[in-house]
Formats: sequence, structure tokens, C-alpha cells
Amino acid sequence: MRNLKGFEKLIFVINSLMAFALLLSYILPYMEPEKFAVLSVLSLAVPALIIINILFLVYWLLKVKRQLLLSLGVLALGYSHVFSLYKFSSSKHVEDSENLSVMNYNVRLFNVFDWIDDPKLKDNITRFITEKNPDVLCMQEYRPDEQVKLTNYYKYEELSGKQVKSGQAIFTKYPIVNSGSIQFPNSSNNAIFADIVKQGDTIRIYNVHLQSSGIDPTVEKLSKEDSENLFNRVGNTFKMQQSQAEKFLKHKNQCSYPMVICGDFNNTAYSYVYKEIKGDLTDTFVRAGNGFGRTYDYRFFPVRIDFILADERFDINAFKTFDAKYSDHYPIMAKVKLN
Repeated sequence: MRNLKGFEKLIFVINSLMAFALLLSYILPYMEPEKFAVLSVLSLAVPALIIINILFLVYWLLKVKRQLLLSLGVLALGYSHVFSLYKFSSSKHVEDSENLSVMNYNVRLFNVFDWIDDPKLKDNITRFITEKNPDVLCMQEYRPDEQVKLTNYYKYEELSGKQVKSGQAIFTKYPIVNSGSIQFPNSSNNAIFADIVKQGDTIRIYNVHLQSSGIDPTVEKLSKEDSENLFNRVGNTFKMQQSQAEKFLKHKNQCSYPMVICGDFNNTAYSYVYKEIKGDLTDTFVRAGNGFGRTYDYRFFPVRIDFILADERFDINAFKTFDAKYSDHYPIMAKVKLN
């Protein structure tokens, strides 16, 4: 600090705070939201904290100051967090006739309330899905709509609500031999599953939609939110997510079939619920994707809250995030092969 000028001292103080916050975030996946609700909220800011610390690193590097070691050290300690945000390698893409292509997509009710000004949006979604032609398609915030016509699929859906019936759906090109729903108490969210048969093998597909905070991420709405109220709401949401994840895991742990878990977790890869649900499974983006892997349309920094996880009995042959702006989420697709 002695060799720093006044402005540089201020920069380093801010740098120190951001580095400490990022360091603290590394232990968040091991802290139960029910016990540490306020701290768990920090998991949402991890992508921003990583980017901020990288910017500080570049700043001190250009200044040729040893203060760069602070952010460099913290980023190095959490290298797995950094690579979960951004994959520097190129996408893996292995074509194989035995691949099972699995798409996950939160479709936001097919724009029933006209959030997006696009009269052809439903036709565009139908065309997009038809062109990508996934073997399995998991949708969150799904509602039956005559304008969205997907042919040659078996379907299992679980809907609730009175005025607008919505929920989750699994579409598959392979026969469904068993299916069901895991209801979450005091919530319209749930998880569903379908057991499909591909070439004599039974594979379980889970579609999980964890609780949303219901917070509008736009600048206009966020600026009107009371910060204490905002933290309490998100903290309470994370408590509900923990309870929902625990209920889901009890069901999942009773299944012996090879499985793929899709879903909108409404939380990041730095959260407790992600760590618990992922367990020994493989995050297909981490294994085969590239870039930021952003799945939610948040303007300030890339956010990945939608996932496709596969167990160790699968080879991960491809992963892609599509820049299809027909919802507030982006569709993702993985190609996996049972080994």
C-alpha cells in the first residue's frame, strides 16, 4: 500500500473487498441455506465477482503492480469456479449413431402474456425444436398450446393452476414405460420423471424445476426493491429450494437406472442445491461445452441456471447453448451415449 497513490489505494481497498467476497463464495455450496440464508444469496453474484476480480487483475497487470497477486491468488484457488463460468476449450462434438440428444428449455408459457413482442414466436419455437430434433425434450413453465405442434413424440406432462394450467413436460421419441411427479409442498413447482426404453435399455429422465424468487431482474424493477426485503425473499427462496432438492434426492436415490437430470434450478452452479443434486453426476456443459454457457437472459453478467446432468454410465459427446430468444431462458442440448 505504501507505494500506491491515493486513487490506487481506494482501488485496492475495493479490490480486497471483492476478492474476499469471491473467496467466501467458495464455501457457499457447503453451507445449507436453512442455516445461512443471507450468505447463500451471495451465490447469485459469483459470476459477477469472478469477472470483477479478473478486471482488477488486468488493471494491476497493466500498472505492473504486485497487487495483482491478490485477485490472481483468489482466482487460482477457485479455478473450478472460473471454469464453471467460462470454458476456454472448444465444444466437444462427437457424432455417434448411439447418441441420445437431450434438450432442456424453460419456455415461459410460450409467451402467453406477450412478454416478447413477436407474433410468430410460437411458430419460431416449433420450427427451432423441429430443426434441432432432440430425442428427449424437457420443458419447464410448459402449457399445452395448439400453435406449438411437436410430432412423433411420446409425452408426459404434469400441470397445475386454474386460469393458466402450466407445469413441466417431457417429450421423447422413445416409449415411456413409467412416469410420475414429485410434488413440492406449498409450491406450484415440481419435478417429474419418465423412464424410456432405447435399444433395450431403460433410461430415467428427470425434469426438475426448483422454486423461483419471482424477482424481476430488470434495472427498473430492481431499483425499486428494498435491499433488505430483496435479501429476505431470495434467502427464503433458497430455503425452499433446499427442501425441494432434499425431497427430489430421496426419489432419485431409489432409482438404479442410468439417468439424465434436466432442469431449471433457479440457482447457479455455485449453490448448495446444485452441489447436492449434481452429486457424482457430470455437468454436460463443463464436460463438453464452451464459452459462458449462459442460459438466462440477464443483461448484467452471464448466468447459468439451467442444467443437463448425466451419470457416469454415459459418455458426454456434445453440448450446446442456443442463442434462441423465444423466452427469458436459452435452450441447451447435450448428446450422451450409454457406455
